[in-house]
Amino acid sequence: MSLNIAVQMDPIERINIRGDSTFALLLEAQQRSHRLSYYTPDRLAQRGDSLFARVQPLSVRDIAGDHFTLGDAERVELSSFDVILLRQDPPFDLAYITTTHLLERIHPGTLVVNDPAHVRNAPEKIFVLGFADLMPPTLVTRDLAEIRAFREEHGDIVMKPLYGSGGAAVFRLTKDDLNFGSLYDLFATTFREQWMVQKFLPEVKDGDKRIILVDGEFAGAVNRVPAADDLRSNMVRGGLAQATDLSARERAICTRLGPALRERGLIFVGIDVIGGYLTEINVTSPTGIRAIKNLGGPDIAAAIWDKIERQR
Repeated sequence: MSLNIAVQMDPIERINIRGDSTFALLLEAQQRSHRLSYYTPDRLAQRGDSLFARVQPLSVRDIAGDHFTLGDAERVELSSFDVILLRQDPPFDLAYITTTHLLERIHPGTLVVNDPAHVRNAPEKIFVLGFADLMPPTLVTRDLAEIRAFREEHGDIVMKPLYGSGGAAVFRLTKDDLNFGSLYDLFATTFREQWMVQKFLPEVKDGDKRIILVDGEFAGAVNRVPAADDLRSNMVRGGLAQATDLSARERAICTRLGPALRERGLIFVGIDVIGGYLTEINVTSPTGIRAIKNLGGPDIAAAIWDKIERQR
């Protein structure tokens, strides 16, 4: 079965193919003889009841610096595609939210992966709050008194923007750190929404585990160990990828989350676990599948396409 597939993503010329999960999905789709088209979010246009984009035929190859070829752009009604991969990276801002509203109009007649309504309703650091018993002590606020009380109770804390990604603007504050007031002022000026404050987990030095679930089932994992001089374990921030297995606690977390993910049509999800605590549920544009395969783990791109093909 050959599918007609469009991918909505950031500029393809900018990606690092060695670790890019979208690229892995495109390679696998092409291997299966599916037809690929490409567009960026700024090319979306709603006119009347029809959603259009200027798309380009796409072919890909696993050669750094020469990884794609694009054909001529053509204005196409997106409902003519069998599948659209929603793979643009955060920030999860109003521009991103608008694309989910537009794509929701053609789903599920055209299967959008992940379901755009639930991508909109399940941002990484909000959806996870529905599983507070699996998380470290967590506060979402911009109120100074609340943060001071939380810091007094827990000592070392981590502050991060609620809609950030890739480890950007993540700060650890020790219980006697004199930068607290300045950092609060910086966050209050920079971010209009609330931000997330969590108890610092010293186990992060041993790694922040990225676990991939496909249609609510465990599919693979990679442990990301931060550099010696950095709090953040994200591989784009210098984190070291290591092969890993799941603990009993981590398997229990996956089992707990599975039904909620399936109910929401969230086929490709990455969760983050530190020291047995769930910290994020990534549904917008999860990463990690190339690192897992490169470390001898399963081919998660194939598992994702197996699931998509069954739904079509």
